[in-house]
Amino acid sequence: MTAIRALLLCSCLGLLRPGGGQPFLRLRPSPSDNLPVKDIVEHPDPEYDPKEQDLDERTLRKKLGSHFDPGFMAVAVPGPANASGAEEAAAAAAGRGRAALPAELRRLGPRLKVGKKARRKVLQWLWAYTYCPVLYTWKDLGVRFWPRYIKEGNCFAEKSCSLPEGMFCKPVKSVTKTFLRWHCQGWSSQKYCTWIPVQYPLISECKCSC
Repeated sequence: MTAIRALLLCSCLGLLRPGGGQPFLRLRPSPSDNLPVKDIVEHPDPEYDPKEQDLDERTLRKKLGSHFDPGFMAVAVPGPANASGAEEAAAAAAGRGRAALPAELRRLGPRLKVGKKARRKVLQWLWAYTYCPVLYTWKDLGVRFWPRYIKEGNCFAEKSCSLPEGMFCKPVKSVTKTFLRWHCQGWSSQKYCTWIPVQYPLISECKCSC
């Protein structure tokens, strides 16, 4: 058990603190300690929504340029997920268990006083148990973002990932994707609205930590 405890040493990591912003005036989500990003509070008045002529796909694709990433964004409603979070995590862990063991577990192997076949099974089980995959789901950002659908990552946190229990899968790395954000300045007939590029942070790696 001592070796396992050493293997699963806690390394708490922090992300950037969320930036300030007034309700309804916040242009984009900002990196926080609690990725994925929480829903943005939008101004409820539909007058601040883009009109049909503002949603021309050809024009918006040209404006977004090489930042358009079909792997993480979609213009139309994406298809439903094929599996639940638990099923996806189990499948990812099973696939991970069949791959080559990491160096940390290989060093632990000689300390296990069991047969070679049993040792490998124990190490593969440990790897699958402590593995923290990124689980992706499609999220609708609303009409004031283009593309309005983003594939957002989450860390599987339905159970502890450590032995003894107490640690959970948490985000340790993130990437940003550039979207277009419909932004209005001014009020009523005096307002001016346009699409501006904004960066949206996404979880890219999860790790078993405290």
